[in-house]
Amino acid sequence: MTGTRQEAGGRPPRVWERYSRRQRMWQFAAYLGGVMAIVWAATAMDIYWPFVLDAPEQIGDLAGRMVPPDWPFFLDIVDPMIETINIATIGTLVGGLLSIPVALLAAQNLTPNKATLWLARVIVVGSRSVNELVWALIFAVVFGPGPAAGMVAIAVSSIGFTAKLVAEGIEEIEPGQVEAIRATGAGPAKVLIYGILPQIMPVIVGVMTFRWDINIRQSAIIGLVGAGGIGITLNTAMNSFAWREVTVILIAIFAIVAASEWISATLRKRMI
Repeated sequence: MTGTRQEAGGRPPRVWERYSRRQRMWQFAAYLGGVMAIVWAATAMDIYWPFVLDAPEQIGDLAGRMVPPDWPFFLDIVDPMIETINIATIGTLVGGLLSIPVALLAAQNLTPNKATLWLARVIVVGSRSVNELVWALIFAVVFGPGPAAGMVAIAVSSIGFTAKLVAEGIEEIEPGQVEAIRATGAGPAKVLIYGILPQIMPVIVGVMTFRWDINIRQSAIIGLVGAGGIGITLNTAMNSFAWREVTVILIAIFAIVAASEWISATLRKRMI
């Protein structure tokens, strides 16, 4: 018998298809909409394409001015790098301490009422929605340029990130342990200390360690707006076109960020 096999009754065989015709039409419409959105975004940015085409030549010229690095300049950036680490460390600690009460109010299983829940969520969203550079600009006006503005900016930006993750950890605690502490007649403070904190302490340690790693990188950048640290030195070198010094600063930032990431991973592995 030649040709395709036919089912009983002479009907053609049914072919299995993953998506129906309607589903394929919707997929095509979604792909088409995505392509149109990308094309619209590219055209709306008003890119000056001669500069884009000239970019490889400019990159080569800039790389030629950045090499070789001015290695003796490394001695001049030791203090700014230490200041950057201090800004990140103190800012992380302050932000972590302030985030704990916010997390307790943001957790649905502990917050007293909806008003406190929404207040905590407003704090979390407000902290996370504003970039560290913007916070640094604001606090540089309040405290003046320097490490104090950077430390406060790092602390405020850390509250929302830390509180959100800690609150999620609080919502997943074992309620039986909390109820057992309450059954002994313990007050809210003892319930928190003996029933809740022991369960969420690994989460707090892990989140704060991870946030410290992030803040090391952010502290190296916020100095560009006058918030202390190595960023001020980097901004000065770039404004004076000292590109070999810029290379040394970038290498130092890369080294300290790599070291902080290794330390953060090691601490999380040993303490959690």
